[in-house]
Amino acid sequence: MTDHGGTAPAGRRHAASGIVLDATAKRIIEQLQQDGRRSYAAIGKAVGLSEAAVRQRVQRLLEAGVVQVVGVTDPMMLGFSRQAMIGVRTDGDLTAVADRISDLDGVDYVVVTAGSFDVLVEVVAADDDELLKILGAVRAVPGVTGTETFLYLKLHKQTYAWGTR
Repeated sequence: MTDHGGTAPAGRRHAASGIVLDATAKRIIEQLQQDGRRSYAAIGKAVGLSEAAVRQRVQRLLEAGVVQVVGVTDPMMLGFSRQAMIGVRTDGDLTAVADRISDLDGVDYVVVTAGSFDVLVEVVAADDDELLKILGAVRAVPGVTGTETFLYLKLHKQTYAWGTR
């Protein structure tokens, strides 16, 4: 992404949005990955832009869906005592199954995979009863042929600061 809408030679086009990520955009993203509350002025100082230029660039990154700035919470602290990953095996239209599962309440993360499972589904539930309800809803999706549930016992690491390429 450049300030004048052109294509930067060293940039990488973000597939979903057509936006080009130049070195400065990547440095802004890395600043936000370190601290999503970092001020535009502080980011500007780190990347060599004015506060206004950073504000514009961040707004374009947000609108294009390249970044989201959210508060990441600890589900246990908010009254959700069960977290699990559900491995799903399917037949038929994999995209349709993933889309249907994505629409279910309690489902937070859905990814199509290669390997033992066709889809991985992360869920957060208040208790075992709610987890069973979500699992039943996943199993009821047309095209789901089997599931395996992996309960989270203890979170050791969760990070979103993988940088840019």
